[in-house]
Amino acid sequence: MSGVPAITTVDYHTGGEPFRIVTGGVPEIPGSDVLDRRSAAMRDLDHVRRLLCHEPRGHADMYGCFLVPPDDPGARFGALFWHKDGFSTACGHGTIALGVHAVREGMADAVPDGETDVVIDVPSGRVTARVRCSEGQVRAVTFVSVPSFVLARRVPAGGTTVDVSYGGAIYASAPAAVVGLAVEPRHLPELIERARRVKADLAGHPASRHPADDRLSGVYGVIFYDELPGVDGVAHQRNVAVFADGEVDRSPCGSGTAARLALLHEDGLRGPLIHTSVVGSTFRARVAAVAEGAVVPEIEGMAYRTGRHSFTLDPDDPMGTGFTLR
Repeated sequence: MSGVPAITTVDYHTGGEPFRIVTGGVPEIPGSDVLDRRSAAMRDLDHVRRLLCHEPRGHADMYGCFLVPPDDPGARFGALFWHKDGFSTACGHGTIALGVHAVREGMADAVPDGETDVVIDVPSGRVTARVRCSEGQVRAVTFVSVPSFVLARRVPAGGTTVDVSYGGAIYASAPAAVVGLAVEPRHLPELIERARRVKADLAGHPASRHPADDRLSGVYGVIFYDELPGVDGVAHQRNVAVFADGEVDRSPCGSGTAARLALLHEDGLRGPLIHTSVVGSTFRARVAAVAEGAVVPEIEGMAYRTGRHSFTLDPDDPMGTGFTLR
């Protein structure tokens, strides 16, 4: 990478989960649509992903995206999501951050008092960041997910049984209590180890196959959750999503929340869900529509800018594009 321009980014966090948006220094990514561009980025720009995700510029739980053109004029732009181990198909917390970014950077004309839809093409389909402003300031963003649905129930994996559902990516879910744990920071090492076991057991399993597009197949994350007391018909759960190879979502996980809503709706939930993360941040979620065996989740959160950066690689740096210790 020596000799290439500096790579510029704007960084956010959504519920404590980082999101690094690349704004310059990366060549145009070819492809006929966003899913095709994802394949090109995996082939040609993986070194950039490593540079921005890995230490010393990132860390084992880093997350970010490349901005690309939309599939058609119906969306503002497209996004290719990545983490320390590769590229993902969906990212709810990132979509929330992209909504804030689009309004604050003038990429979308927002009404100063009211809601503005920022439509984004991502590998799993078309999503919306509904940005709510008051007195010219962004107050909240609602992530409108792709249709989400249940894939399988009570699948043996990792020494327990899990439910498998899709919310732009495929997740396996289980109560933390069934493995003798709770969703608390002190239990994170054990939760990560359990999640890795579940994911390994589901590799190639029929329950991990997307019914329409095999490029979306494979269990992306494992969600462990605790039931918390609800109030006035509002369900409340605390969760941790362990995705990729042991990466921990600090937020309540946007696409994971969509996958959880598909399961909860099938179980009879008809009201809102308060989803709390392992660090105490929250999303408020609901099923906005039901059609053809799927639900359309809406998940509200907020993202905050943490900095602007310009990253380079010294050609003499023996660490190259970096490393991870987990």
